Amino acid sequence: MAKITFMGAGSTIFAKNILGDCMRTPALQDAHIALYDIDATRLKESKIMLDTINKNSNKGRAKITTHHGVSSRKAALKDANYVVNAIQVGGYEPSTVIDFEIPKKYGLRQTIADTLGIGGIFRALRTIPVMDSFARDMEKVCPNALMLNYTNPMSMLSGYMLRHTNINYVGLCHSVQVCAPGLLNHAGIDPKKIKNLNWKVAGINHMGWLLEVKDGEKDLYPELRKKLYPIMDKVVKKGCKAVNTDKGSSELERRVAHDIIRLEYMRKLGYYCTESSEHNAEYAPFWIKSGQPELLDKYNIPLDEYPRRCVRQIAKWKEQAKDLVGNKNLKHTRTHEYGSFIMEAMETDNPFAFGGNIINNGLISNLPTKACVEVKCIADRQGIHGTYVGEIPEICAAMNRTNINSHLLAIEAAATLNKEAIYHAAFMDPHTAAELNMEQIKNLCDDLIKAHGNMLPKYK
Repeated sequence: MAKITFMGAGSTIFAKNILGDCMRTPALQDAHIALYDIDATRLKESKIMLDTINKNSNKGRAKITTHHGVSSRKAALKDANYVVNAIQVGGYEPSTVIDFEIPKKYGLRQTIADTLGIGGIFRALRTIPVMDSFARDMEKVCPNALMLNYTNPMSMLSGYMLRHTNINYVGLCHSVQVCAPGLLNHAGIDPKKIKNLNWKVAGINHMGWLLEVKDGEKDLYPELRKKLYPIMDKVVKKGCKAVNTDKGSSELERRVAHDIIRLEYMRKLGYYCTESSEHNAEYAPFWIKSGQPELLDKYNIPLDEYPRRCVRQIAKWKEQAKDLVGNKNLKHTRTHEYGSFIMEAMETDNPFAFGGNIINNGLISNLPTKACVEVKCIADRQGIHGTYVGEIPEICAAMNRTNINSHLLAIEAAATLNKEAIYHAAFMDPHTAAELNMEQIKNLCDDLIKAHGNMLPKYK
C-alpha cells in the first residue's frame, strides 16, 4: 500500500484532481492519503470531498487522514512514498498584493508574477524556506519518497530543491500536455482528428519550445503557419482588444487575439511555446512598456491579471464548495494531470513519459548545466530519468537564458541569504530591467523585503 502525502491540501480543487486521479488508478486505489495544511477549515473541506469521492468512485478503499499545522507535518510525511506539493505561501493577502502593489509605485506593472519578474523572484524567496523545511523532514521520515511539485515559480523552486536538498524530486506543470493541441485548435484543426499526432517540447518551464508538431512523420508547422498568419495579420491590425469586443469577430480570431504573443513568437522566432500569452508577456522586454501603452490593447496584455483571478476565485469558492464539499453524489473521472500516472509507473514499473522539470546536466547542451530545464522524462520503478535533447535552436536557447539568469541568481540568494544576490536576480530580469534603472530596482527590492517581514528569512 502506497502512502501519498499532499502538502497544501486546502487547495481543494487541485487535491480533487490529483488525489481523485489516484483513487481511479488501480495501483493506487488502496493508498493511505495524508492531507496536510495550515488552514484547518480548508483542510476539513478537502477531507469531506475526498471521503465522498473515495466512497462513490473507489469503494472506500483509500485511507484518508488529516494533519493540521506545522507540529503535525512529520506525522503527515512519515513513511510516505509520494509527496505532492501545492502550497502557496502567504496566499492572495498579503503576498500577492505585495508582489503587485509595491512594484506599481515604481511604475512596474505585471500580469501574473508567479514565474519570473520581480513578483516571481519574491514568490520564490518566500516559498523556498518552507519547501526546504519539508525536505529536511522528508530526509528524516521518508528519505526515499518522491516529491511531485506543482507550486510556482517552478524553475526557481525546482532548481533549489534539486541542488540544495537530498530528496527525490520532479517539477510538474499543466502546460506541456496541452501545448500542441491548443495550437492546432487556434488554427481550426481538431487535434482529435489527427490520427498520429505527436510533438516534442524542450526548454524551461513556461517557456518550453514546441520544437516539433507532427502527424506521423508529416511536419504540421507549415500548415499551421499558412492558416494562422493571415488571421494574425488581421487581428494585430485591428487590435486584439477590439477583436475581443467586436461581435463580428470569428471564434478563431478571438482565439488568436487571446494568444497573440505566443503566436508572434512562432512567427518571429520560429517556434510556439508552452505557457499562455498573459504569462509570456512578462518574461521578455518586448511587450509591457510604460512608454508604449498602445501595446496593451494591440497585443491583449492583461495587467494585474493574477490578482483579478484570485479575487474571482475567492468570491466563487462558496458556490464551488457546495458542488464539491456538499455534494454527496460527487464522483471523479481521471484527468490528464501527470501525478497519478507517474506514481502508477513507479508502483507497476510500466514506464510513463511526461514533461518534467529537472536539473539540466547537459540534457539541453546549449543551456547552462545547473539550470532547471523542462524536458521529456521517463518514470519507472527506479525513479525519474531525463532524456537527452541536445541543442535546441539558438534563438530558443537565447530566450531561455535570459530567464535562467534570474533563476540562478534567485536560487543563490535563497541558498546564501545574501541580499546582493536578490538585487542581481532582479537586475537580470528582462521586464524589470526594461522599465527601471539599477538604483530603482535596488530600492524596489528593499521595499519588497521590508513588506514581506517574517515571510522571508533574515538576509545579510
